[in-house]
Amino acid sequence: MSSNDISAGAGAPKADGRVERGNRTRRLVLRRTVDIASVEGLEALSVGRLATELGLSKSGVFALFGSKEELQLATVRAASRIFADEVLEPVDGIPSGVARLAHLCGSWLDYSQRRVFPGGCFFSAVMAEFDARQGPVHDALVQSLATWMAYVEGCAVDARAGGELRGDSDMAQLAFELVALMETANAHSLLTAETLPYDRARTGIISRLLATATDPSLVPQTI
Repeated sequence: MSSNDISAGAGAPKADGRVERGNRTRRLVLRRTVDIASVEGLEALSVGRLATELGLSKSGVFALFGSKEELQLATVRAASRIFADEVLEPVDGIPSGVARLAHLCGSWLDYSQRRVFPGGCFFSAVMAEFDARQGPVHDALVQSLATWMAYVEGCAVDARAGGELRGDSDMAQLAFELVALMETANAHSLLTAETLPYDRARTGIISRLLATATDPSLVPQTI
């Protein structure tokens, strides 16, 4: 073994330690940015603000992202991971069918009502901010919306393929209506600080599924 090998081996733990510290700092920053953006929007994010609030150096925060746009994009990606953990993972064990679709909607409503993000649904908040803009952040949000809509529609298509939803039903239209009920509940609850909109959305979702199901007994009574 050469002296170079020894030097490399001695330096590796230090390098790994720096990487891990950097990863921890990045996670800390992004946990704060998703909360800020859900209330104030992605444009409210700044290196100076984050450094002050988290007790970090401006240069250290800037080195993690390099630009405000990359900070915004990283925030969208972080929010997507949280969304998957909070909304999608809870229904992973439910077999394909109308019950899975119903509980997916219920999971989304729970996520919004529990204020996983203080501003309700992160994506509802920032999509309104960027809907008329162009650029990478806008495109990332469009992709997030498309992925979510496709997931809801896919659950509906699976339920229809299993004979639990009527064969003549338009699954894209059904997905659109279900998501509209969820987003309306989120918006109304945020504005009024009331939980009734979530109850109304749950009632509407169950009613819509009952109207489309081949067997009403397949639709959960509560979600």
